[in-house]
Amino acid sequence: MIIASGTSTRHVHALAQKLREKLEKAGQKQIRIEGLTQADWIVMDAGDIIIHLFRPEVRSFYSLEKMWSMQSPLDVIGQQIHA
Repeated sequence: MIIASGTSTRHVHALAQKLREKLEKAGQKQIRIEGLTQADWIVMDAGDIIIHLFRPEVRSFYSLEKMWSMQSPLDVIGQQIHA
């Protein structure tokens, strides 16, 4: 999974378009894209690779890095006990 930010909706849209071109050139033909119209949060499914492109405000709001962090449930429980 790749998580990245653009500076604006126009930038996020351009990043997605360029990534699609590069992936297709590399032989990835079945790329599914959601969110291209709004370009606040674009998700690209390229098979083994999932790419999330955000505007900075949207990225901080959804905080996917926290959701997909490598912390185990036992670590989280331990932190809550010591807090």
